[in-house]
Amino acid sequence: MVGRFQPFHKGHLSVIRDALKRVDDLIVVIGSAEDSHTDKNPFTAGERFQMLLSSLTPEERRRILIIPVRDVNRFSVWVNHIESYVPPFDVVFSNSDLTRSLFSQAGYEVATTKVYNPKEYSATEIRRRIVAGEKWRHLVPQPVARMLEALDVKQRLLDAGMEPPKSRSGCRAR
Repeated sequence: MVGRFQPFHKGHLSVIRDALKRVDDLIVVIGSAEDSHTDKNPFTAGERFQMLLSSLTPEERRRILIIPVRDVNRFSVWVNHIESYVPPFDVVFSNSDLTRSLFSQAGYEVATTKVYNPKEYSATEIRRRIVAGEKWRHLVPQPVARMLEALDVKQRLLDAGMEPPKSRSGCRAR
């Protein structure tokens, strides 16, 4: 399973738990591991690793291997790149058309997972809500919410270039 986890949220956790019902052990790849402090990738690979790990039960931790992987930005070698970072695997869990296609062409079994309320359980939406000052904590596991608060997440996102929403002219909050 590959994801950027910017931040790790309850939708990610549900997908991991569904995958664990279908396999003995799960490799979770933290993609774009080299990126951080940008509006699209505000968190370091280490921070994302900790978000994910802190959200798992002890039993889940025993069954999951988390590996940060840098991007190569060349789809023709991406599968080989992933293979060079992780132990052998049999099935790839992804809902991305591109990821499914690339791994399928390389001969892997590809499985989809249920997508949990993608309008809310979206890292992009969560980042937007944080910057807008809207409710977001209920969308991430409690350990992640505590970690994001400790990181002063709103300021991190603003420093990374996320723009706060502009108020509509003539409208006032009461």
